[in-house]
Amino acid sequence: MEIKDVLKTRRLDLHMTMKDLADKVGVSEGTISRWESGKISDMKRDKIMSLAKALDISPSVIMGWEDYQTMPHPDLHPIGKTHLPLFDGIAAGQPRLIPDGIEVYVEVTTEIRADFVLKVHGDSMIGARIHDGDLVFIRQQPIVENGEIAAVAIGDEATLKRVFWYANKTLLVLRAENSEYKDLEFSGEDLESIKILGKAIAFQSDVR
Repeated sequence: MEIKDVLKTRRLDLHMTMKDLADKVGVSEGTISRWESGKISDMKRDKIMSLAKALDISPSVIMGWEDYQTMPHPDLHPIGKTHLPLFDGIAAGQPRLIPDGIEVYVEVTTEIRADFVLKVHGDSMIGARIHDGDLVFIRQQPIVENGEIAAVAIGDEATLKRVFWYANKTLLVLRAENSEYKDLEFSGEDLESIKILGKAIAFQSDVR
């Protein structure tokens, strides 16, 4: 792409008129027009710097020392990505065996601050819009607040439920988001087999 085309393309990407750019650079609108038409190929150093700043591109691009690449809109932020281990499955229903190992990794944005992903089986959490086959993002932590949804290990099995502690944490209730499922209650020695795997912070679902 020629420099004249770079200038025009970038200006339009930023939704700027020639007058807008001219005012920012400190030249006439006609000068901008001649730059973009290629009628003026040489620019003073101070104008190059002003033009680069106004268009948010490197001066090297304007001077032809660097290839132009499409720049993001200034109001848009780059999306960082990472990979999280996916385990198939956690039960949204009756507890099921905890998977032995990692089956695959899934790509997610870094805005989701999770440690692993669980594929849901069952319908006990449909009231929270979590359905069979959905992916739930879990942030690993041993404690959650009352009412938060968590992945909970019950011995060698695991389930996804809302967690409630009662009577100074002597009674644990795991509650479904489906009236067809009864609460799971644990107290006394039974609590020794319970482990909070982590808090559910997001989920991914197909359009239904």
